[in-house]
Amino acid sequence: MTIPPLAAGVGPLTPEQHQKLNELLGTLSPDQASWLCGYLAGVNASMAGSATAVTPASVAGQGQESVTVLFGSQTGNAEGIASDLVGALTAKGVNANLVDMGTYKTQNLKAEKNICVVVSTHGEGDPPDTAMDLHAFINGRRAPKMDGISFSVLALGDTSYEFYCKTGADFDTRFAELGGTRLLDRVDCDVDYEEAAEAWVAEVAEKFSAKLAASVAAPVAVAGGAVAAPASEYSKKNPFAAPLLERINLNGKGSSKETLHLELLLEGSGLTYQPGDALGVVPSNDADVVDEVITALGANADEDVVTPGGIESFRDALMGRYEITTLTRPFLRAYADLAESKEFSELIENNDRLNDWLYGREIIDVLQTWPVKGLPPTEFTDLLRKLPPRLYSIASSLNAHPDEVHLCVGVTRYEAHGRVRKGVCSTYLADRVALDETVRIYVDTNKNFKLPASVDTPVIMIGPGTGVAPFRSFVEEREVQGGGKNWLFFGEQHFDTDFLYQVEWQQWLKQGVLDRVDVAFSRDQNKKLYVQHRMQEQAKKLYSWLEEGGHFYVCGDESRMAHDVHQTLINIVKEQGGKSEEDADAYVKQLQKDRRYQRDVY
Repeated sequence: MTIPPLAAGVGPLTPEQHQKLNELLGTLSPDQASWLCGYLAGVNASMAGSATAVTPASVAGQGQESVTVLFGSQTGNAEGIASDLVGALTAKGVNANLVDMGTYKTQNLKAEKNICVVVSTHGEGDPPDTAMDLHAFINGRRAPKMDGISFSVLALGDTSYEFYCKTGADFDTRFAELGGTRLLDRVDCDVDYEEAAEAWVAEVAEKFSAKLAASVAAPVAVAGGAVAAPASEYSKKNPFAAPLLERINLNGKGSSKETLHLELLLEGSGLTYQPGDALGVVPSNDADVVDEVITALGANADEDVVTPGGIESFRDALMGRYEITTLTRPFLRAYADLAESKEFSELIENNDRLNDWLYGREIIDVLQTWPVKGLPPTEFTDLLRKLPPRLYSIASSLNAHPDEVHLCVGVTRYEAHGRVRKGVCSTYLADRVALDETVRIYVDTNKNFKLPASVDTPVIMIGPGTGVAPFRSFVEEREVQGGGKNWLFFGEQHFDTDFLYQVEWQQWLKQGVLDRVDVAFSRDQNKKLYVQHRMQEQAKKLYSWLEEGGHFYVCGDESRMAHDVHQTLINIVKEQGGKSEEDADAYVKQLQKDRRYQRDVY
């Protein structure tokens, strides 16, 4: 987490106090920042002489039994829910502490009395980077007994993946095996997690309040000055309609890829963002796919259905309310009950066969292969999940482009099983939104992917393909800040057609904003060449930048690239630092703990 520095001239601080405060803010971890906010609120209330002020958990909870809220978050969703829970507990007078799994001291586990876990699952069942050590610890031989400890787990995931919510399930199962007592059964959340998370937060706060009734303080309000209004009224629940200003294909003629540079206008929204954040885009479905689904069902497109937004025609509901392409396990199980097909039921019970069959297939394939005659539209929509927004790494600095936000989006189009497939959101942005028409958006803050507080800190960026998007925002921001060493590794298929933002990188090199750019174009020679190979070639210099205190960033494909880059980084530390494999691995893990190695992978 990087807390933005206090702007010059803001507040009654002297120049020396202003400088010292900004130095401190740049070093704080999330739980340290949370504690400091609570401490200052308590001090403020005490100085105001209010008898009804909240004394924060970390200050006034002396002797009170407390609740530790642990979060493991890759993009910030788990942290947001955990923060909401701390707020709900505090409002009920419960002493609560918000702690990032990445900074949690494992020896404290045996001393806990009450634990809440909010954790996402990443990739194919993997913990987020910040949760890896704690996850390994509780599943290892050194894990302590948890007799007498009450706990509850909220797991975040995506039902289109086989190992949906696995990390949360791991924590829940293991805590019980170690002797812990579930205060509330685990709740698993899909990509549209808000309602389920809000219900869990409310129920957990109520149960812990009842459990700790003898020790909690009366819930009261913070005294002192006025509460600042939110910066913007727009959010995931209330997206902003942003006009599309520009759409440029970054690939050259003859490329097999289509990568779009998009510019959206934020004027009047009040939305702000920092480099490393993502933009949520709320798409609509392709009309052709909607019509295919309606035809396959033999349904009436104009029949009314009840949706979360009210009564709509079946066609309108499928256009904008529901996910109608991606196959999820809950959909498959529910549809199998209706299809009454032995072949289909046997398929979904065999994971290996099912995974092979699912590749390149969508909901329409199920409807056409195992039709259910007379399935009412309302019963069909009950099987579907909400159409989730898509998140894209922001490719611009707000300081460089006031009132604008830029994206770098790879358009998904391919043929599989005799049918042309299209990415829902990427083709929405490519084909279905005209210039000057609006796109519904919101800012999704990612506290785990941020530039260092000091502009003097060296920065190494690994961003093949559209993974380069956030690094365009990084470099634009560093140019505005002035100073600092910046090194980019970029990879794609062909130099002539796929060198995304080539002119900009070359200009920044010429101007000295970028110190180095190392590129790997995999298909321009007989032997494929990737970013990890360029890293290895520059091993000595890369290690020296790390030894200078440099920060290391990776963005892009999680399934292969990120793993290969990670192992190459360990190899470089081992070779250049003269370390054993174990010590090199520990060095890299320490970089992660210190937030000097951050990843935004998908």
